[in-house]
Amino acid sequence: MRSTEEVVESLREALVGVGVALPSLGVDPVTGASDEPFALVDLGRCNVRTAERLASVLRGERPAVGAHVVDVRDGRIGEVVGHVGGGVRLRPVGGGREWDCPPDALREASPGEVLRARLRHAERQTRIGGAGRLP
Repeated sequence: MRSTEEVVESLREALVGVGVALPSLGVDPVTGASDEPFALVDLGRCNVRTAERLASVLRGERPAVGAHVVDVRDGRIGEVVGHVGGGVRLRPVGGGREWDCPPDALREASPGEVLRARLRHAERQTRIGGAGRLP
């Protein structure tokens, strides 16, 4: 049987592998310091976006809510915000009008593609008199 610390680390790695980070994940300090043979695992607190992404992963939705993808039909990059009737609902990086896309017309966006989309959005905001802040 693995130690509680090993189980926590294994869970952390598994969550990171599906794009979910629980910053407060750890061994419960009260039960960890007691004579109990198995301490409790404290999943901690997380924001709504993290909870939504975790629920999406647990439901087996692909791509998971919060993932950045490319709509190969036109090259737009969006963040997955939900799954509707067999389609995937996307929101442009930086916000804007959402659109639906069939799952087979999506591919994962690279970090560089997401960064370029964020920079394009910031440049547009600056040109039109917006605050020029990154999302």
